[in-house]
Amino acid sequence: MNAPDQNMAHEQNTGAQYRKLWIAGDWRQGQGGYPIPVIDPSTGREIGHVDDASVSDALEAVSAAQDALASWSATAPREKSEILRRCFDIMMQRKAELAHLISLENGKSLKDAQGEVSYAAEFFRWFAEEAVRLNGELNTAPSGSNRIIVIHQPIGVSLLITPWNFPAAMATRKIAPALAAGCTCVLKPATETPLTAYALADICTEAGVPSGVINVLTTARAGKTVSAMLHDPRIRKLSFTGSTEVGRLLLREAADCVVSCSMELGGNAPFVVFEDADIDAAVEGAMIAKMRNGGEACTAANRFIVHSYVAEHFSKALSEHMSALKVGPGYDAQSDCGPLINAEAVERMGELVADAVQRGARVLTGGRAADGQGFYFPPTVLTDVAKDAEIGSVEIFGPVAPIATFTTEEEAIEMANDTEYGLISYIYTGDFARGLRVSEKMESGMVALNRGLVSDPAAPFGGSKQSGLGREGSHHGIREFCEVKYIAASW
Repeated sequence: MNAPDQNMAHEQNTGAQYRKLWIAGDWRQGQGGYPIPVIDPSTGREIGHVDDASVSDALEAVSAAQDALASWSATAPREKSEILRRCFDIMMQRKAELAHLISLENGKSLKDAQGEVSYAAEFFRWFAEEAVRLNGELNTAPSGSNRIIVIHQPIGVSLLITPWNFPAAMATRKIAPALAAGCTCVLKPATETPLTAYALADICTEAGVPSGVINVLTTARAGKTVSAMLHDPRIRKLSFTGSTEVGRLLLREAADCVVSCSMELGGNAPFVVFEDADIDAAVEGAMIAKMRNGGEACTAANRFIVHSYVAEHFSKALSEHMSALKVGPGYDAQSDCGPLINAEAVERMGELVADAVQRGARVLTGGRAADGQGFYFPPTVLTDVAKDAEIGSVEIFGPVAPIATFTTEEEAIEMANDTEYGLISYIYTGDFARGLRVSEKMESGMVALNRGLVSDPAAPFGGSKQSGLGREGSHHGIREFCEVKYIAASW
């Protein structure tokens, strides 16, 4: 059976999906207009559709969350914990089903999708444990006049906005701490990958999350709908993952009602390889850092900054690894790299590569999109990338690895920090002291030292500079959904 026949048989076996809005524990038809199509990036074909929420639908979801807030906030920490733990258990039981759904609507390889499901489920387990450890403080004022009591209370109804690149993990990373803190929420997933979000609503309901605590809606009018919710005084928290450009707009909108904001925004991660690094390990780490989710990740290595002494060795080895990846439909278990999310993303990759080549870069592998069905771009390695090439200053969000060189530690640090973004940096060196020294000088919220992966529910995820505000995961994540209250008392 050839590839198109395989794709057709796959779609026939899957069946088209249709989802309504999930509001107040009920599936409701959206009033926004025509249903929103969901496209399989591997073929470009429609695989289902979801309802389009109007402004009135969105405000109904806010009302549902507000109505459920008092009861959920008063729920015992242990009970909230047990419900979140059941969410984890059900997700893991349905790992294969969820991974296939993610691959189908997102395009990522099945192995990446399976990894995402495990990672996403861990947020439910981690915050099930944090729900019973939201400890306060008791101190005596220095003057001795009173006691200082500090408690953490749920901030209130929370608006959660998630992107398409990790449709399960970006949702659970917000839902789990919100619920653990005692908040209720309205989740607005990306319209490119909404089916996974609605599947999570099913799981949470089965696990025992009460009606109205989680509401999920999709909308073709994101700007208008989100603006209406942000100007509703019942919304007290916004947690957004997406581009820096959209993040700036949302911050302006949130300012009108002084809504607390957590922002996980864009990245332009440097991947620095020193001359004393284990090159084989660095290449293995680079493959993880660059090609996780096909490069469509805010944490993806964006700029490879390699010491001139080892640049040729590293470039050749990376090119060999990249060219060996099998590109194909995400849900094909043999595929290493699936399609990009849409045709515009493929076109953008071509423009970035063409600009770099025009400025003197050499293509070691890949570099040009193939004709045919689906939104594919081959894993690509570029060397001799000029400093003024556009690819070095933007978030690539695709399987293209540009390599530039340096000669001194100071130059490497300067090149790495020469960006408005500050999400994550990668460093490979055989000198641990140097690694820590350089890590401290990196202007980023996270550093991966001799590792290609940092994401962990137990660790604080977030950036500096234009890459965001606040942290997700760890004990910091639950605090983002809390108000700190100080009580002065004497006895």
